[in-house]
Amino acid sequence: MNNIYTVAQVNRYIKNMFTQDFFLQKVYVKGEVSNCKYHQSGHIYFSLKDQDGAIACVMFAGMRRGLSFPMKNGDRVVVGGTVDVYERDGRYQLYAREITLEGAGLLYERYLALKKELEEMGMFSEEYKQPIPKFIKRLGVVTAPTGAAVQDIRNVALRRNPYLQIILYPALVQGEGAKESIVRGIRTLDRAGVDVIIVGRGGGSIEDLWAFNEEIVARAVFECRTPVISAVGHETDFTITDFVADMRAPTPSAAAELAVDDYASVISRAASLRDRLNYGMSGKVSMARQRLNLEKEKLMRRSPERLLMENRQRSIDLEEAFSALMEKKILETRHRIRILAERYDGLSPLKKLSSGYSYVSNEQGRAVTSIRGVEEGDMLRISVTDGVIDARVCGIREEHDNREIR
Repeated sequence: MNNIYTVAQVNRYIKNMFTQDFFLQKVYVKGEVSNCKYHQSGHIYFSLKDQDGAIACVMFAGMRRGLSFPMKNGDRVVVGGTVDVYERDGRYQLYAREITLEGAGLLYERYLALKKELEEMGMFSEEYKQPIPKFIKRLGVVTAPTGAAVQDIRNVALRRNPYLQIILYPALVQGEGAKESIVRGIRTLDRAGVDVIIVGRGGGSIEDLWAFNEEIVARAVFECRTPVISAVGHETDFTITDFVADMRAPTPSAAAELAVDDYASVISRAASLRDRLNYGMSGKVSMARQRLNLEKEKLMRRSPERLLMENRQRSIDLEEAFSALMEKKILETRHRIRILAERYDGLSPLKKLSSGYSYVSNEQGRAVTSIRGVEEGDMLRISVTDGVIDARVCGIREEHDNREIR
């Protein structure tokens, strides 16, 4: 017996055949759900059947984001995924990546087609997005007049800013005429001159949200001169309006928070900035005043009047010092003169003359102090206390030790 294989080899061969078949790598299958079981691990096991057959299916926990509704037996669905072989059991099954209700599947295809078309036209580009104003006074809202969405927007917006004016355009948000109503609301509020427009509604199925996937609504949002925030459905819901709008909010409440700044925090920030400004200005003024006083003192020290006063005072001080010095010098000089006068008083010729002495000089006025300075017949002048005696030399004799020598 030739060409005998193991079960595993056959199963692997079949698996490879499935893997190489491009058709089976991405296939959409519609049918009715049966044997639906939610495993505690998060996986969903079910069968998809129609009048002619059935196929086993599994959606792993990691793919559960592709399921937007609680699936149950009897649901007519469209399952997208890959057909592959489970080698251990040798059976094939459909590994689901996304599951939609059968009617929603056609809508989803339309949604993807329109999204691709508008994206290629550039309507989702960031350069066309308008910035949302930081502080607004008038908020426009396009949504149903009843329901949780308008109440959530109103409660959040007025809590954040009680002075805000909210203008509601009561629009149909699902069913016949909804898309036209939403477009009229956007254009009416755009002409009304509001600061921001919130377009949205609460969550629902793809059919419920379909009005926000219409092209005329997308174009109305794109052409709106007022910044638009899209708030359609829940956080996991995405519509064409979300991509075209200037900003997308996950919920209507979040849209109100994005559009309306918190008045209390603005007042608090303003008060904090005012305190910082006052503190800073106070410090600046104090430093400026100190510098001014310092410059004032410098100016006063350098002013001509002050310099003149200082020079005048210095002159007075010098004059007084000079006068005191002069007076001291005069007193010292007088005292010295008095001492000298007393010293020279005993040497005064007049005093000598008054004591019996006389002063003898020749005709030339020279003092005669020796006999050798005169000759017989010379005229002499003899000064005494009360006058001068003219005399002639009649004789000359020399004396030594009181003895006369001839």
